[in-house]
Amino acid sequence: MRKKAVIFSAILVGVSGLVRVAAQESLVPVNTPVAEEVGEDDRAQKGSVGTRRDARTLTLSIPAPRGLITDRFGQPLAQNKVGYYLAFEYPQFEKGEDEEILTWARTRMAEVAKLTGKKWEVSDRRLLDHYKDRRWLPFMFASPLDESLVKKGTSGLMSGLLFHPVYLRHYPEGEAAAHVIGYVRSKGKLPTGPINFGDPLFEETWGQDGLEKLFDDELTGVAGKRNMIFDSDGSRLLDELAERPRVGNTVVTTLNLDWQKRAESVLRKNVERGAFVVLDIQTGEVLVLASRPSYDINVWVPTIGQEEFDLLRNDESKPMYGRAFQASYPPASTFKPVVAVTALTNNVITPDTLIDCPAKYKIGNTWMKNHSKYPEGKISVTRALARSNNVWFYQVGIMTKAQSFLSVAERLGFGSKTGLPLFNENPGILPTNDLMRAEFGRPIMKGDTANFAIGQGILQSTPLQVAQMMAGIANGTVLPQLRLIRQVQDEKGGVISAPSPETRTELNLEPEAVAVVHEGMKGVVHASFGTGKRASLSYTTLVGKTGTAQWTTDRELAWFAGFFPYENPRFAFAVLYEGSPGESVSGGRLAGPMVQSFFEPLEDEILPMIKPPSRAMIIVEEGEEGPGAVDEEGVMVKDPDEGIIRAVPVEPLEVGDLEEDAPPPVAVIIEEPGEDVPPAAVIIEEPGEDAPPPVAVIIEEPGEDVPPAAVIIEEPGDDIAEP
Repeated sequence: MRKKAVIFSAILVGVSGLVRVAAQESLVPVNTPVAEEVGEDDRAQKGSVGTRRDARTLTLSIPAPRGLITDRFGQPLAQNKVGYYLAFEYPQFEKGEDEEILTWARTRMAEVAKLTGKKWEVSDRRLLDHYKDRRWLPFMFASPLDESLVKKGTSGLMSGLLFHPVYLRHYPEGEAAAHVIGYVRSKGKLPTGPINFGDPLFEETWGQDGLEKLFDDELTGVAGKRNMIFDSDGSRLLDELAERPRVGNTVVTTLNLDWQKRAESVLRKNVERGAFVVLDIQTGEVLVLASRPSYDINVWVPTIGQEEFDLLRNDESKPMYGRAFQASYPPASTFKPVVAVTALTNNVITPDTLIDCPAKYKIGNTWMKNHSKYPEGKISVTRALARSNNVWFYQVGIMTKAQSFLSVAERLGFGSKTGLPLFNENPGILPTNDLMRAEFGRPIMKGDTANFAIGQGILQSTPLQVAQMMAGIANGTVLPQLRLIRQVQDEKGGVISAPSPETRTELNLEPEAVAVVHEGMKGVVHASFGTGKRASLSYTTLVGKTGTAQWTTDRELAWFAGFFPYENPRFAFAVLYEGSPGESVSGGRLAGPMVQSFFEPLEDEILPMIKPPSRAMIIVEEGEEGPGAVDEEGVMVKDPDEGIIRAVPVEPLEVGDLEEDAPPPVAVIIEEPGEDVPPAAVIIEEPGEDAPPPVAVIIEEPGEDVPPAAVIIEEPGDDIAEP
């Protein structure tokens, strides 16, 4: 029995100081040792091999394993494994008559059918041609063997049969993030006819969808070379690995695999068709991009049968369709914050403006209704958001004008692709006068404006775009450029590229307008009359917006989108629930609870991520001696030989916080002095003789590239302990 050489290597993936090892198998797919011992007689034969008619000198290509695709922590989403095919190797027949060749081959094929349970249809012509042109290479049967059969070994195989090792793509998480990862397919069947220099030992693959396709150049490794020499009687004189194949680069995504799988589980338990997106507002990183239904992308490995492909393609639920970014829907009431922030920024309304909201509102000859059947009287913008009152937004949308709030929507990412490496991303639809004329033969009218103001009409967006909009509303100043790739690494773990957080668009919104909208969205979840109370979290203040839309003639869809924490937004999200035909849905009732189901169990993981920045500390002396150690609560504990002191948190002072009789402040933080000037502390008034000396003040978050700093306001005296 000939030996096979299998070499195992490890690809180190280091991200943010965390290093994990994602094992990949690397193989030299030969059925003899990598380099056979060659004796003196063999060398003599090698020297004369060119003079023998059936002797062969071959240089073959060993396809390289593809690089890994991982989540942000190095957990593999796509990797390689060594698989085995049954194959036979022709002996060198003395006469090589057709009948003798075919009898030998058919006997082996019958044995293969017995072992695999599959019948192989191969023409006589193909069997004879392989013997004539390529008998020095195995004749492979194109279906990987079951692992249980491989474990039994080759000892019981009929002579001439062997296990031929190949690289196979493997997706260890099955259907998780399937629409993002994509899949690979064969570049084509193995060559036929005479062997050429560099012919591959097994079929090569390339990316055909998702990241596999978009990063195909980075993931494709460098093929190795195998040199072989055969004597005229078919005996192998030399088999050596001239160049070892090099694995492709590793693509590290921003996805959190554990969160991705959790989101898919929440969708699976609550909806037949839907999507779940989670973004990091501060970095623009996509943490979750889940679509339901999904499918196991391993069906493409090594090839997919026509019957199986037809089942996937013809499935009415479209499991191969990534709803999170490939499908567009009316954004419904999740769009209302865009209208509200535009109206406030443009001074069309103020936070105190009250708009009368009857149960329905007439535009031209058409009555447009609120989602409830009852009038709500005169209400402000914050209550209109919390109640999701359609009539309020019909009126304010018309007052603000469609071009104004659609322009803000464009700055928030509607109507264009996100720029992420996503295959077949849908740009959605952002209405314009030109589009309306092309589609309906008229510009945008009042009725259209009212429809757009509640996220209906021809306005459409993907769940990813709705989450992106929420990230922009949460930030209030800029729309962050979304990122799906964290790093690309070489085979040794060296970083080739690592995109940094960027701004996509300046929003040019009034901060006061943004704050009012945040307050209204807070009411959606936390006010007694809010429409999204079922999405609330126990450990932080989540704000959001429900949405319900008529999607097709017999189907509705429900949304819940928003961000948290309210005070210092970190995460934005969007959840979509596709209703079944005839099903009555609502965002608060169906989509909101999915938000809570996803985020509530992650409390221990999320709390440290949303913790407010540390405050300044002063030292209060309680003993005559020097400092001791600090316990877990920040209190200085007594040293056995020294006194006691303790650390006390201090809130930064603002000028407006002072009372008339209060002692003068030692320092205040000056916020945002200029683009290139970090915040600084200034002395307001020199302390009196009896006043305590100034101490260090922490300057909080002066900028992305400027670390917080402590400023000493006045040097302490001789008798004053150093802070």
